[in-house]
Amino acid sequence: MTVAGDLTERRPQRRGGWLTRLISNPRFQHWASGFPLTRGIARRDGAEIFDIVQGFVQSQVLSALVELELLHRLADGPQDPAGLARRTGVPEDRMTILLQAGAALHLLKRRRDGRYALARKGAAILGVPGLEAMIRHHHAFYADMADPVALLRGQGETELARFWPYVFGAAAEMEPEVAHRYSDLMAQSQGLVAQDVLRMIPFKDTRHLLDIGGGSGAFLGAVAARYPRLSLTLFDLPEVIPSARARLAQAGLSARLTLVPGSFRTESLPMGADTISLIRVLYDHDDATVTALLAKIHAALPPGGRLIVAEPMAGGARPERAGDVYFAFYTMAMGTGRARSAARIAALCRAAGFDQIHTPRSLRPFVASALSCVKSA
Repeated sequence: MTVAGDLTERRPQRRGGWLTRLISNPRFQHWASGFPLTRGIARRDGAEIFDIVQGFVQSQVLSALVELELLHRLADGPQDPAGLARRTGVPEDRMTILLQAGAALHLLKRRRDGRYALARKGAAILGVPGLEAMIRHHHAFYADMADPVALLRGQGETELARFWPYVFGAAAEMEPEVAHRYSDLMAQSQGLVAQDVLRMIPFKDTRHLLDIGGGSGAFLGAVAARYPRLSLTLFDLPEVIPSARARLAQAGLSARLTLVPGSFRTESLPMGADTISLIRVLYDHDDATVTALLAKIHAALPPGGRLIVAEPMAGGARPERAGDVYFAFYTMAMGTGRARSAARIAALCRAAGFDQIHTPRSLRPFVASALSCVKSA
């Protein structure tokens, strides 16, 4: 390479370094905040940075609104701070602070008469299955994020690692109460995932669907309701099967359903399905476990059989908030697994022998993205 070529390659990097140093200079920031051509950018950047800084307080305000059931109380109509304070055991002045915070976050509305009402976003929280349960569950995640550097260094056991023992293959040690909490939490939120998957992925050509790690069967139930001729198999840990049997029997699916208890870590997968789904499964596990599971799925499918993966995904070359912030750190706190990009999952699927990989546009990346691929004929 010539010297001129080398200099040409370096110029963008040097220019970028110069610009970064300029922007990070306090004197430049002071000037930019007052100069007409730059003050709009400076103020917008400042507001967005402060929004990140105060983000943890916003989350805790939401947590308090849910724990005190204020969204439900206000769903019946506007109420004043004094009445809400009496019913929740919170001093009136502090209840007012919480209500004001909720209004500032557009979860509540402050009326002219001093009462507070539920805003559109607050009402939407009540209408999303499982969202309140997830917010309550966040106590464990907040504890793990209290010292993010310790979490990044892998120092100490995390709360989420204790909550999700199934990830480590501890099925035999899982208490029924823990299995029930896991299944209930997943089932409540799985409805949203099923809605989005069914909008992104068609099942009209599927005859027999095997759902691996299907929990209490919320996803299978949603697919079955849309496709009444589809045969169904659910494969999950023995401790989870009873809740799946009860849920799917109540939905009238017993005649179309086969329940197979087992662990995909140690046992072969059921045969006979032409489509296999992994709904919020891969991001719970490390690459070695995922690689072994994909190999088993490839072996269980017939030529032309299809694999569907749906879960929140990282952005890869284009980082995005849901996958690269929330789910990346959540899976880190679990102690295993990781949020992967669609490109990374596709690469793992290709290595297992799949092709014809399709990644439809995600409707709500914070709920799930999807990928489908086919076993070569």
